[in-house]
Amino acid sequence: MSLIRLNKFISNAGLCARREADQRIKSGDVTVNGAVVQQLGIKVPIDAVVTYKGIPLRPEKLKYILLNKPRGYVTTLQDPEGRKTVLHLISKPYCAQRIYPVGRLDYDTTGLLLLTNDGDLACKLSHPASKVKKLYHVVLNRAIQIEDLHAVQQGLLLEDGLVKVDQVSIVEADPTQISIAIHMGKNRIIRRIFSHLGYVVHQLDRVGYAHLTKQHIPRGKWIFLQDKEVFKLKNLV
Repeated sequence: MSLIRLNKFISNAGLCARREADQRIKSGDVTVNGAVVQQLGIKVPIDAVVTYKGIPLRPEKLKYILLNKPRGYVTTLQDPEGRKTVLHLISKPYCAQRIYPVGRLDYDTTGLLLLTNDGDLACKLSHPASKVKKLYHVVLNRAIQIEDLHAVQQGLLLEDGLVKVDQVSIVEADPTQISIAIHMGKNRIIRRIFSHLGYVVHQLDRVGYAHLTKQHIPRGKWIFLQDKEVFKLKNLV
């Protein structure tokens, strides 16, 4: 009989990541075949009846979607202001499988966004220690000064600590357009970098995420990741 760790069973059902699943198991809210289970690390049959607070959990087929986000969408599952979320761009059958965004892009920021129901991978990719590199194309309100470009290259001390980028350069000899690669996941980090130096970001587009690009994904459209692409992502974390 095929067995699976209980926390992985819960994660595969789209409820939460494995680490959080352990907390829910310890709380006594998880049952397996009618019996409360609070022991961590146990394995259960793949066809076991598992519930959380009385609600049956069913392992889902894991989905990995890469979206080219347009402006005007938020990357939360719901928005108290009533704005459209990125899930409005995904076909309903896949939304029903509880996919959710990995990390965030601002309302006015465009570009690559990964969505999945793989809670384990999402948690690892979103962790501050993650080394996943993100590449952005930035359009500024004015030409960047060479000393400011060097300051970004060397690292800036912002209100929440030192910010180091992986690479920064001017695009096609136009000093208002900047290419910047960074693996840090701090909130609004790209906009804050340039704001610190007195610039306003007019356009911000994430053009690369790890090894993934939006080259063949029109704005507002999405694709399923191939198995080999998912394998590469998992090997990064």
